[in-house]
Amino acid sequence: MKLSHRVVAALCATSIIAASPLAKTAVRSARAAEAATEDQLLWGDTHLHSSNSTDAYLFGNRTADPETAYRFAKGLPVVHPGNRARVQLDTPLDFLVIADHAEGLGALRYAMERGVPSEELGFFARLAAPVVLWWLRGKLENGEGLSIMQQVLTAQEDVRSAAETPRDMAPPGGAAMARTTWNEAILLADQHNVPGRFTTLIGWEWSSRPGGATLHRVVFTSADASVAKNFMPFGSDQSNYPEDLWTWLDETAAATGADFVAIPHNSNLSKGFMFPAEERLRGTPIDAAWAEQRAKWETVVEATQIKGDSETHPTLSPEDPFADFEEFPFYSEPNPPAYDPKPADYVRSGLLAGLAIEERIGFNPYRFGLIGSTDSHSGVSSAEEPNFWGKFAMDSTPESKPNLNGAPENGPNGWTMSASGLAAVWAEENTREAILAAFKRREVYATTGTRIRVRVYGGAGIEPGDELATDIAAVGKAGGVPMGGELRSLTSAPGFLIHAAMDPMSAHLDRVQMVKGWIEGGPLRERVYDVAWAGQAEGKRKPDAQGRVPRVPDTVDPTSATYTNKHGSATLSAVWTDPDFDPSVRAFYYVRVLEVPTPRHSLRDAVALGIDPAETGRALSIQERAYTSPIYYRP
Repeated sequence: MKLSHRVVAALCATSIIAASPLAKTAVRSARAAEAATEDQLLWGDTHLHSSNSTDAYLFGNRTADPETAYRFAKGLPVVHPGNRARVQLDTPLDFLVIADHAEGLGALRYAMERGVPSEELGFFARLAAPVVLWWLRGKLENGEGLSIMQQVLTAQEDVRSAAETPRDMAPPGGAAMARTTWNEAILLADQHNVPGRFTTLIGWEWSSRPGGATLHRVVFTSADASVAKNFMPFGSDQSNYPEDLWTWLDETAAATGADFVAIPHNSNLSKGFMFPAEERLRGTPIDAAWAEQRAKWETVVEATQIKGDSETHPTLSPEDPFADFEEFPFYSEPNPPAYDPKPADYVRSGLLAGLAIEERIGFNPYRFGLIGSTDSHSGVSSAEEPNFWGKFAMDSTPESKPNLNGAPENGPNGWTMSASGLAAVWAEENTREAILAAFKRREVYATTGTRIRVRVYGGAGIEPGDELATDIAAVGKAGGVPMGGELRSLTSAPGFLIHAAMDPMSAHLDRVQMVKGWIEGGPLRERVYDVAWAGQAEGKRKPDAQGRVPRVPDTVDPTSATYTNKHGSATLSAVWTDPDFDPSVRAFYYVRVLEVPTPRHSLRDAVALGIDPAETGRALSIQERAYTSPIYYRP
């Protein structure tokens, strides 16, 4: 009987395979032949807002509706909602989730375009509605949308106290407007869904922000409109607590047959509440039930997006020279406090906390994979430095980026935003079901906007020389588990087969690194290993005494915003074995791939404006990167 590649991968993780070298060789040969299913690498965005999101509409997106968003993602030219220019993707996406906010879904756009439905309004509300709409229209025409949103975002100082009382964001008639908006949106998603060519996944955003702490989740389903019409998106106006969202997912899945994934994002702005180590938001201890429920639904985390990178921070990873990537030190609230990064705000320290929790209660709530997505509010899913159209409709031109009208002094602007990111998915086919299945098994990874192609396998059956194979996937599946998988009870260090290829439209690769986290006698430990790098074979770049490979030369020209591919490699491959492996110690391993430096979008703007690049307040160049989902080891 022919085994599926998933069954093969699971078997390769067992200690039985590792026990006998002869048995391992025999099984390895047989399984290479069995690994016949060729997965597809799909590229998408699971976090795109249209004019149906209240904040997107307030910030100038009046015209980029879901129809516009789907057309742009498919590679068709559309009109940008802010600058009215014709914009287009060089390379279309394979899938898209339009994740409009559940809170006040579609209400502002509906009211402005169609008026407020009167059936839910009392007598005085019916009289007041035209006056309120007249006032709102005037504010929007005067460009005061951001100042209105700042008033809505009024924060309480204490996050836990603020979480106790959800804020009702729905205006009079909001329920009817949301229901109509939802039904129209899910039908449109079905119309644009073309299995095998372009996949639309029905979803929304649960936007909990108690006390200014960003605890948001994007939720999507593989269900179609005939199923999705039986529920309305769960919003933070119903509860600020993540576990209440998970319970709603439990109940809705049981009632409708729909399956879901919930994706935390912007953990970098969570004020220490996204990946807690001891107590959950309610102030009660983390227990096994909470951990299991979280792990059930939150199989993936968004590690990078327009509002910064959430992999790690220099204060948390002081030994990592690449930890200072695209920092975004701005809380989303009026008069925000100074930014204070905490371990529970970042992905790497969250993964470490999961090891400690598992040691304590027997279950790891943070066994998640990694993706990137944009969080664009312009209906335009752009994550490429040369073709970046901002976060909002109002910051889409070089002139508009220095000052977002109504933003706090010394707060974020268009140049502090990142042109990021993308979700890369290894799936059996481009369909709703196959994509959601890949998210469930965590065979996904994040990039900061470029399409770096990465394969990672780990297991007792991976051996030096496998990186030279013509079919990396077949060898990897035969010898181990893919990214997102788990290894159990090994007696010796597993091998990790890594293959990375550059985006043909972007830069050469600088290096491939392995990021390891483990728990050793109580303390949580992390280390970044350089695994493969450009110039390694020729001996041009040699590790120093601490084992660190020197930085690749930066060829970015600040006067022209250009670079060369003089340095770096088109592909990098290696088999890496952990030199510090202890079979009795829990650990995780994920791969980070770095490109050579390329011009940041802010430098391109500075050159276009003819100003000193220092005026943007940002670096001249960046090193685009990919983060794979971890492979986990449990004794």
